[in-house]
Amino acid sequence: MGVNSDAAAVYGHKLSTVVPGSVSGEAVVHELADVDLVMKLHYVRTVYYFEQHETIDGLTIVDIKKPMFPWLNSYFPVTGRIRRTEAGRPLIKCNDCGVRIVEAKCCRTLEEWLRVPHSARWRPLVPDKVLGPELHFSPMVYVQFTKFKCGGTAIGYSWSHVLGDPVTGTNCINLWGRLLGGNPPPKSLLPHSARTPTGRPARQAPASATPLSVKQVEPVGDFWLVTNACKMATDSITITESRLERLQSEKLNGVPAFEMISALFWRCLASVRRGGREPRVVTICRHKPRAKRCAQLSNEQMISTVSTSAASPVDLDLAELAQLVSKQQVDETKLVEESIDGDGGKPDFVVYGANLTFVDMEGVDLSGLDIKGEKPVQVDCVIDGVGDEGAVLVFPRGADAGGGSKGGAAVLILPEDQIMKLKEVLKREFDIA
Repeated sequence: MGVNSDAAAVYGHKLSTVVPGSVSGEAVVHELADVDLVMKLHYVRTVYYFEQHETIDGLTIVDIKKPMFPWLNSYFPVTGRIRRTEAGRPLIKCNDCGVRIVEAKCCRTLEEWLRVPHSARWRPLVPDKVLGPELHFSPMVYVQFTKFKCGGTAIGYSWSHVLGDPVTGTNCINLWGRLLGGNPPPKSLLPHSARTPTGRPARQAPASATPLSVKQVEPVGDFWLVTNACKMATDSITITESRLERLQSEKLNGVPAFEMISALFWRCLASVRRGGREPRVVTICRHKPRAKRCAQLSNEQMISTVSTSAASPVDLDLAELAQLVSKQQVDETKLVEESIDGDGGKPDFVVYGANLTFVDMEGVDLSGLDIKGEKPVQVDCVIDGVGDEGAVLVFPRGADAGGGSKGGAAVLILPEDQIMKLKEVLKREFDIA
């Protein structure tokens, strides 16, 4: 089955919009932090697969939408639209324009669909929209409900990264699931008071230090889209619990799973790219746990770099590389934030894929979308808008990118011609299929 036939299997799309149950107020804005603007060209796409069950299959669109009104009361900025200050800095006008809802059908069974290759599987089930070119009218959140032949449902969730990181996005959709299950809505999570955009002094990045973790791109204007020089694709790889434990016990005493998995893929990709764009510097993105977060909508990840400038990653032992990832990270978060002009919100950057990027997905509660007691049997989570160097989403424990394995997992977002070569290296050198 080809990509086109997989996309054609999903049909009958119906569009609608859901707004908050109460008016947010006049002149209410949600200001975007500098780090929000750094992340604005990226999008988190997640698909939750639910097996056939009368609880899920019996839900009507009215049942689905009813708890969305109190849900969006709590997260009202996600229903707004991008505007700009007089100086050009983007912000969100909380005008209750709503989130976009898509209803669709699939002519295949869920079992058949889950056998579709990763790149082709998730895309038809979640809207791939980006912000712009008409920013004033672009929804920032989409939710697609796809019914499979003979039962089963996929819930596709598209989240604009400018709103917050993957932890923020999953916390948001998980609240809708709790409300659908009959739980009472929380007290207001965000203030509704009107705010006037505060003036921000223009500033320049320190001349002595330029962040290595991000890449400045040509101005995108009102079309927040990354332009790639090569075709990107996705795939997922599971590392069994026994293989993970063996690698850690044999080679990597005391090195945590995230660092070990990152080093593994760094070394293998360096082998694939040897003689070309061999990755000597990588970017590491890690999210703050929910308990340490200071805001409901926020990009609170730490952005850092690790370098092997003295040697090729291929020439280093896996244990050495893992120790580098574990001990030699250079935190550039503040430096990245200071690269944004305070008043105008420029320039434009790519974070994921500026260098080969490893994203720690621990703490991203992908299994937390509970629909009246039913949990997803599979979750596909990817990031769109990744630059040409690619990214690897690392699920260190529980493999929450897949079907409940107790090992680790990685979602690859890489140039299409490198994925098969990478899998060959993983199999040959580490017996990971």
